Amino acid sequence: MNQNTETSRQLDLFDTAPFTAKTGDSKRPPVAVQPAANALPAYVLRRSRRKTIGLTLRDAQLHVQAPTWVTRRQIEDVIREKNSWIQKKLAIQQERLSLLALQNTQWRNGGRIPYLGTMIRLALDSTAQTHFDDSIDLPETGRVLTLALPDSADSARIQDLTQAWLQAQATRRFKQRLQHYLDLAGQQIRSWGLSGAQGRWGSCSGQRRIRLNWRLIHLPPDLIDYVIAHEVAHLKEMNHSPAFWREVACLYPDYKQARDTLKQHHPATLPLF
Repeated sequence: MNQNTETSRQLDLFDTAPFTAKTGDSKRPPVAVQPAANALPAYVLRRSRRKTIGLTLRDAQLHVQAPTWVTRRQIEDVIREKNSWIQKKLAIQQERLSLLALQNTQWRNGGRIPYLGTMIRLALDSTAQTHFDDSIDLPETGRVLTLALPDSADSARIQDLTQAWLQAQATRRFKQRLQHYLDLAGQQIRSWGLSGAQGRWGSCSGQRRIRLNWRLIHLPPDLIDYVIAHEVAHLKEMNHSPAFWREVACLYPDYKQARDTLKQHHPATLPLF
């Protein structure tokens, strides 16, 4: 399911006739710019040998590449036109950077991570096997995932073991729910598997192969079901036409609410591995 959220996507705009740049133009250093209009984001401008204005989001900052002859006003007109898209992507990247800053404190004894829509706590115990002290399908907030690690374990080992447990739960749960919706739709698939895509929750290919982002296991069960139903619907309608959404509604009647809620999440803003 395309979420159209590739944070490094470049928008090529302002197509014009070819231009002739002076030798060395492509080596001009970038310049930090604060737009006159306060509503527009600050950006880093680089002049280059190109025919279009390019907008790129990187490290929660807007980078602009533009031909030498394009004026600042023309550049900022383009930014203004795409400002809604830019602000959305900047917010996603900023949240991800904030998670990166918290990463060292997250992966420790007592750290907290989301699992099926609730926050669970990590505990280290080298004398026990890795286990969860609550229902793996209906967890309550604050319950404990015990990892078979000593108190001295570093954050990388804690991440690795936590990810292995979460992916095992994702495989188990997604397999069950996928079969449920396949039976409901009267469909079959060639194969399915987990993905670690940064920009999409799921996908369905023309070869009837479904991929589901394992990070869905962080989200509430109803959102997981919506994504799975969405991909199963693509087996009948490989598009997002009205007929496709009617198929989704047959499989998951409350899809509109789930779809709107899912827009508040992004794979890149979930715990980082």
